[in-house]
Amino acid sequence: MLKKSFSTLAGLGIILATAQAVADVYPPWSDNKNNPVKERGLEFTVPEVDNLPDFHGNPFNAKLSIFVGGNYYFAMAPLVEAFEEAHPELKGKIYYETIPPGLVAAQIEKGGTITVGNMTWTVKADVYAAGMKRVKQMVDKGYVHSAEPYATNDLAIMIPKNNPAHITSLKDLGKPGVRLVMPNPAFEGIGRQIKAALKKAGGDELVKTVYETKVKNGEAILTHIHHRQSPMYLMQGKADAGVTWGSEAVFQEKYANNPISFVRIPANQNSTAIYAAGVVKDAPNPEAAKAWVEFLKSPKALAIFQRYGFKPYHP
Repeated sequence: MLKKSFSTLAGLGIILATAQAVADVYPPWSDNKNNPVKERGLEFTVPEVDNLPDFHGNPFNAKLSIFVGGNYYFAMAPLVEAFEEAHPELKGKIYYETIPPGLVAAQIEKGGTITVGNMTWTVKADVYAAGMKRVKQMVDKGYVHSAEPYATNDLAIMIPKNNPAHITSLKDLGKPGVRLVMPNPAFEGIGRQIKAALKKAGGDELVKTVYETKVKNGEAILTHIHHRQSPMYLMQGKADAGVTWGSEAVFQEKYANNPISFVRIPANQNSTAIYAAGVVKDAPNPEAAKAWVEFLKSPKALAIFQRYGFKPYHP
């Protein structure tokens, strides 16, 4: 009987350890830091099933709602904390979304309404932040007042910690048998910049191999939310490599402590993104929105960005 009890306990221990390992693969990876509310209420988060890692805070009666392309979701917690220190009246009253920039733009165009699973809610954005080109498009469409640049970022090749496919360059992504997870250009601006980098490294043939041939033969997965899906698929063993922004790889390796690493891309093959933000024209909280946009250009904010490999924007 005693032997059987030990066996049962050992089995339970294995199950719990396996469950924890599975949970660690799925976001959020922020230890509850990306939830800027004073009272969290009932905790109900089930990894993979009921999990909304790109929606942060309480959308109801928020005093500042920020719609930011998810390329720096991991930097938002320290940014919000620093901003709240200067604006204590907003503490616990900031809501932000970090889905891909094209999708948050579409949400703004739909009046702020979004559906995830069985839940639909509406939030009027105060600030829209994304790549400079995307923000300028929203300015041209009449949704945003102006595009204010503040930081830049470069591409990197994200890989599992042990680099099973021995990836050393962009050209290696075209090798037969190398499984990829790549941002979809239809949803994410980074996709266009990755194509430009691939072309610099291996011409049109490499672009075609990665984004057409490998997609058709099943060796490449195209993502909808690359900043969440890429590291997740790498940790699940579904892919050997994927191009992301370097800042995301730094976060995964250094701050999330996930078994992720990265390969740097030479400057002559890389692409640089310029990040910008603007106040939305029908913003419910225009003064708070202006303060946030100005804050993004401040030394304190830029120091936070630099932790993850971003650089200040210089005209």
